[in-house]
Amino acid sequence: MTTDIAVVLGVAIIATTLFITELLRVDLVAMLVMALLLLSGVVSPEQGIAGFSNTATVTVGAMFVLSAGLSRTGALNFMGAWLAIMGRRNAWLALAPMMLLAGACSAFINNTAVVAMLLPITLEVSRLTRISPSKLLMPLSFSSMFGGTCTLIGTSTNLLINSIAIDHGQPAFSMFEFTRLGIIYCLSGLAYMLLFGVRLIPERRTSAELVSSFAMHRYLTEIEVLAGAKSVGAFIPESPLVKELGIDVLVVIRSGEPVDLPLERIAIEPGDILRVAANVERIERLQKRAGIRLKPGAAWRDAELKTGNRILVEAVVAPNSELDHKTLRESRFRERMGANVLAIRHRGQLIHLRTGLTRLRAGDALLIETSRDRLEPLLRHEAFVFASRIGLPSYRRSKMLIAMSILTAVVACAALGLMSIVTSAIAGCVLMVLTGCLTMEEAYTAIDWTVLMLLAGVLTLGSALENSGAAVLLSRFLIGSVGAWGPQALVSALYLLTSLLTELMSNNATAALLAPIAIATAKTLGLSSRPLLMAVTFAASASFMTPVGYQTNTLIYGPGQYRFIDYVRVGAPLNILFWILATIYIPRFWSFAP
Repeated sequence: MTTDIAVVLGVAIIATTLFITELLRVDLVAMLVMALLLLSGVVSPEQGIAGFSNTATVTVGAMFVLSAGLSRTGALNFMGAWLAIMGRRNAWLALAPMMLLAGACSAFINNTAVVAMLLPITLEVSRLTRISPSKLLMPLSFSSMFGGTCTLIGTSTNLLINSIAIDHGQPAFSMFEFTRLGIIYCLSGLAYMLLFGVRLIPERRTSAELVSSFAMHRYLTEIEVLAGAKSVGAFIPESPLVKELGIDVLVVIRSGEPVDLPLERIAIEPGDILRVAANVERIERLQKRAGIRLKPGAAWRDAELKTGNRILVEAVVAPNSELDHKTLRESRFRERMGANVLAIRHRGQLIHLRTGLTRLRAGDALLIETSRDRLEPLLRHEAFVFASRIGLPSYRRSKMLIAMSILTAVVACAALGLMSIVTSAIAGCVLMVLTGCLTMEEAYTAIDWTVLMLLAGVLTLGSALENSGAAVLLSRFLIGSVGAWGPQALVSALYLLTSLLTELMSNNATAALLAPIAIATAKTLGLSSRPLLMAVTFAASASFMTPVGYQTNTLIYGPGQYRFIDYVRVGAPLNILFWILATIYIPRFWSFAP
């Protein structure tokens, strides 16, 4: 048993280190944990793969599909459209309703989907009212996290803790068992953000104009190809002009009109005007040798780049997408999508040149130029969340009420005890497809398989902590440290520990590590595990201090042009506030009596 404890603690330390440092993808780390525990013999093969069939894993997957059903029918966009109308008058008038809407929606559907839906609307409100988007996007992300704490299905973490509790013989959480404290969180968080938080956010993004926001002025120009240039007659990608100068040709203008053909099919002719993204100083030095003439500089605005069939959009790399940790060149983005990436906002830095070689990360904002007839495939690309309002795809609006009714029925059946949440969620997914709210392909695409793999892996680690006795060992250390101060001190300590860990690594991984320790602590002291589990549950969903602790924070990182310190400045007081509230109210709402 001592050897098993050492093995499990060793694997837990390795996993925690990898989660924090992000040397490997989180889903790969979870599978590595599973493999190590299986190879060591600490868990049996049946125990090792049990996470894949766990009710939490299945329910989380089903909730992704249900959220997609609402999104594809336009239900989410419909609920947010009135915010843009209110924002035309005053952004502050729209801020409180926006936060309440995001919180209310996130209580029942995936909060990443909610933020993705409201992101372009929020930027539109910012443009109309001339208030920095930075002031609006962080409250949007935080309010979605507030709402996720209100119900059993609000976050995957709630479902995960519920499953762990059931596996340990505890009664299941009810649909609205979290609601009392969740509402306190929502109202307190809303008041904090409106009174203090928004004032603490710097105006990082000062313009809604994409060209200005991405500082493209020094990297955009037009050049005229002169007669006798070496590039005359060559197709754009193979021309000496492109290869020697290292420029990105965006549009070819011939006889005053853009040539509406893929660049690889355009042969350069004398007199062509090429609109390019490049280092202007370098072009100035080489223009005589290349046989080109630099056109007079222009005060570039978005309108100048939206010529003819061309269009500009801002897109954010989605968490856990296929582009995360890959370059545009590796993914053959230009060839597959027929679009040019003009600039990348990557971890607070603007990249204009050699964008195809930048290794992308979730939250990076991309300025994309494409043609209108190629826009729809780009919008369907699951790797992106679009910040531009043009990036709102067509919806099956005739199915909107059906999708909303299905989700309402799923929640009602689980809340009334007519069936378990996993049963009602699966039935809801089937109905979404049968009624035409979603296609099967869209349902598969909607599932975030990274999250499911992560859940399966960390559930195995949680089982190993329990089976090996490591959870009991760690619980004794916790009791020895703060147990003398009473059960309320244990709640406070567990909340603080969970809150700190979830800022550094996945909230689900944090919950899976600490939930068995909470249960073992309660068992040792002869207490109900409910209050301690609630401390872990609420703290795991309170990740406000980093842009990587929670997916919604990552999603707004690029569009808001935030810096890491901005999250600390605004999120630290909020974390402390919620810690105090949890310490006070969890023992009041959930008894320690076994």
